[in-house]
Amino acid sequence: MELPDLHTIQLNPNQHLQTQIHQHIVEWICSGRLPATTKLPSSRQLAQDLGVSRNTICLVFDQLKSEGFIETYQGKGVYIATELPIQDLSTKHLQSKEIQTLPMLSKFAQSLQKDVFTDTSQPLPFTLGIPDLSTFPIKIWQQIQRLHQNRTSLMGYDGYQGFKPLRQAIATYLRLSRGVHCDAEQIIITQGAQQAISLCAQILLDEGDTVFLENPGYLGAKQALQSKNIHPVPLINQCVDVDYLFELKGKLLYTTPTHQYPLGGVLSAGQRLKLIDWAASQHTWIIEDDYDSEFYFNHKPIAALHSMTQANTVIYLGSFSKTLFPALRVGYLVVPKQLIEVFTQTKSFMTGESPLLNQAIISDFITEGHFTRHLRKMRKLYKQKWLHFDQLISEKLSEVATPIAESAGMHLVIEIPNIDDKKLRQYLFKNGFGGSELSRYYIGDAEKTGLVLGFANTTEEQRVQCIALIQAYLT
Repeated sequence: MELPDLHTIQLNPNQHLQTQIHQHIVEWICSGRLPATTKLPSSRQLAQDLGVSRNTICLVFDQLKSEGFIETYQGKGVYIATELPIQDLSTKHLQSKEIQTLPMLSKFAQSLQKDVFTDTSQPLPFTLGIPDLSTFPIKIWQQIQRLHQNRTSLMGYDGYQGFKPLRQAIATYLRLSRGVHCDAEQIIITQGAQQAISLCAQILLDEGDTVFLENPGYLGAKQALQSKNIHPVPLINQCVDVDYLFELKGKLLYTTPTHQYPLGGVLSAGQRLKLIDWAASQHTWIIEDDYDSEFYFNHKPIAALHSMTQANTVIYLGSFSKTLFPALRVGYLVVPKQLIEVFTQTKSFMTGESPLLNQAIISDFITEGHFTRHLRKMRKLYKQKWLHFDQLISEKLSEVATPIAESAGMHLVIEIPNIDDKKLRQYLFKNGFGGSELSRYYIGDAEKTGLVLGFANTTEEQRVQCIALIQAYLT
């Protein structure tokens, strides 16, 4: 085996040379850089390479031999031992040293480390944001996919802004369904809503700028904007308190006016116009997250904020995670024409292009009418699930809990006063059910406690079981 490059060891002349050389060799052995049976340079050669005395190297070899790391053979040389000793103490020392020498993380990363990270890669019933995938028209999707998967043009690059046919399809859909007047050039395709918010933060905000977030509000926005100066805005009637904002100045407001997340309030048309006037007078950007406006049950949703103004201060955000399926990781922004270039440029160096194949499939899925039919079907199905779940809560939990059930969306909030909702959520998780605690969505002290439960991906039996578990826990 070729001799290792021990001559690359960097020594500090102000520290004990023998200790440094010994430590480097042990680290290389433990990391596999010096595997078993590797022949080491002679003591004379190594001393010459490192610029130290031969006596120092001999002392290092003697120590390594006594510890069982090396073996010497008369006339053959020095080798890494065939069977290395178990050196728990040395390993712990190396790990400790490695951790201690890491540079300090950013304040943003440190703030994340304070929270308990929950991996939702295996969603359970009542996990938020998961649609009913069992009813997805997978055969139609696969037919479209087969048409595109052999197209070599979809294997390369198409543009940072996104696949133009998809952008055209989205522009048409938004104009008809939400009154959003835009063209394909104003749409930026993103890897989900989270990246869309991060793009806005990069482009619209500087360090120290004040950002307004609904309180309680969407955790993803809070996380994406955590490094900024966040100012929580209270709710009134489960919607953002517009009058409260008139006393304040800030750079950006993130809001969910059509279905407040998580409490579900719908901001009235009058309040929307008032909010637009405030933003225009204060030169404040608005990010309008229209995350599940498609799933209204009784009345068609109020027109989007974006459709009510010509001031170009509203950036519209949407995604296909809930309307199609979350694994797509495809979202979009509608930005003012003056910002098209800077958004495209920023996306180019943040994440590059979005995968083309899924964009092409979604484009055809929309233009061929499958998307509208699917939404119409899911709207009826989710209404049935919502009515059943709301009825269960009213019948079984009326004495201990209050449902906050707006007639829209894919989740429902149960307010349960004076309870440790984290322990309740953990109890449900141990019994195979997802969801989240209501207190988690507050910035600062929680005003309400309870549960936020996504009912879209549940069966009737699962809804009955979940309410029975909550009832047993509370009584």
